[in-house]
Amino acid sequence: MTDKIKIKDLEVYARHGVFPEENKLGQKFLISAVLSVNTRKAGKTDDLASSVDYGGICRFIDSYMKTHTYKLLERAAEELARELLLHTAHLEKIALEIKKPWAPVGLPLKTVSVKIKRRWHTVYIALGSNIGERKSYLDGAVRALNQLDDTEVIKVSSYYETAPYGMTEQADFLNACLMLRTLSEPQELLEVLMEIEQAAGRERTVHWGPRTLDLDIIFYDDRILETENLCIPHMEMHKRQFVLEPLHEIAPYKRHPVYGKTVREMLADVQE
Repeated sequence: MTDKIKIKDLEVYARHGVFPEENKLGQKFLISAVLSVNTRKAGKTDDLASSVDYGGICRFIDSYMKTHTYKLLERAAEELARELLLHTAHLEKIALEIKKPWAPVGLPLKTVSVKIKRRWHTVYIALGSNIGERKSYLDGAVRALNQLDDTEVIKVSSYYETAPYGMTEQADFLNACLMLRTLSEPQELLEVLMEIEQAAGRERTVHWGPRTLDLDIIFYDDRILETENLCIPHMEMHKRQFVLEPLHEIAPYKRHPVYGKTVREMLADVQE
């Protein structure tokens, strides 16, 4: 269970708003944050470095709000939450509220506010290639993901030589899995993966056909999601040894949120 540190109604004078006079003259904002962080080590050691410095967080919020100008509270909240998550050690999740007491709506009101929740997500991605310099394509995908501002690659499996799946009359694949932390939502991450595939020369001409690079989201936290172009967990992953073997190397006890089995158990099933 994650512990919480709360900051309530930090008063900041800044220049955010749709109207030009708001950007020029500025106004008062009240900012509250609930910081999700494991405080156990700090509680045992009395060491500030093991927790989140709420004084430093307050100063960061004050500085960020004063040195940036946005039209919408939604944008201010989104960017502030992102910056706090990127630059605050031990911070896993944040609930952020920005209140605007003097909102110019022409009617009496106490305050207008925007409240959002943002967090780091843990994602497992399968990689594959069976055209050209297969290892170079996989290496390039790992580098590209690790270079994203909102994403950090945590683990990468070994590369596995595997026979093709589905359409078997093609060259063998080089397959791997990686674990990453990201602030991106599933659809946003999918778009990034497709851009990386396209940069590697991926052509979607034949289903299950040869490809320079294939990147699939296998797990996204414990999220269960189905849209027109994305299914999480990946609908075929529990049947595919070429996914389960490298995934088992980096996350043997990760549990499937639908079937309830661990990666180790699913791998044993397909090996039988």
